[in-house]
Amino acid sequence: MGDGSVSAEGGPAYGGGYLPAGRQGAPHSHCGSQGFDSSIAHIYSRKAKLAIENLKNQLGELTKLQEVDSKIYSLNNEKVQKPLEIKAIEASFEAKKLNLDILQKQSLEVQKKRKEKELELATAAENIKKLQGQLYSLKTNKEFQAMQQQIADAKADSSVIEEAILISYEDSDKIKAQVDQENLKLKEEEKKFFEQKKVIEDKIKEIEGNLSQLDANRKQILPSIEPKMLAMYERILHSRDGLAIAKVVDDSCAGCHMHMPPQVINLIKMYENIVTCEMCNRILYISE
Repeated sequence: MGDGSVSAEGGPAYGGGYLPAGRQGAPHSHCGSQGFDSSIAHIYSRKAKLAIENLKNQLGELTKLQEVDSKIYSLNNEKVQKPLEIKAIEASFEAKKLNLDILQKQSLEVQKKRKEKELELATAAENIKKLQGQLYSLKTNKEFQAMQQQIADAKADSSVIEEAILISYEDSDKIKAQVDQENLKLKEEEKKFFEQKKVIEDKIKEIEGNLSQLDANRKQILPSIEPKMLAMYERILHSRDGLAIAKVVDDSCAGCHMHMPPQVINLIKMYENIVTCEMCNRILYISE
């Protein structure tokens, strides 16, 4: 149908005193024909009422199913986000480890430079010893004074190296204190991380438990819905973000907020056909 309505029985709905072709207005020559036609009209009127009641019931069951499916859709969306939340707190925790890594690298670099200075100091000491050994082999006073000056300069250089080594020990102590402090902080952060992770994992288990219960509820509703109507509902459900049937509120579709003209509202209230929204194709219903 062009108005977005579908017959509740997959074909034309009974109503408005509809009579089969060949009987409506046909003349009758035998006695009692009016009573016979009246009985036929009564039968079809009753069928129409039953069709209306059936469609009302079907829409009622669909709204129950939609209530369950909306919860399932929401919980599934929430469940999908949980692993991302775990990754986020893991990334935050790993970032907090970076400062400790930097401090540890600094400590290693200080130790490396100190060893180099210690080696340099040992070489300088050997050189001083060698120069001192040459003092007494010199023949002139000028040579002796020059050698003494060379030894003095070497000793001065050694003093600078010794000072650098002492400073490196102080730097190492400072860095070690920072590393110890950072390790304590990280232990606290690690504790918080595992606590937060457990909260998220527990929430995932809770969601899975709720989904299992909702799935059981869904299976209880499904047998009460006609296959064709269920197939239509399922198709819309998967294409419209988990919302297949929408309530009409203030003459507008609650799914897409499109305004419904009066004739569409009347069609919904007649319960002769399934009426869908022209904008979002969701099944429409009105609470009574």
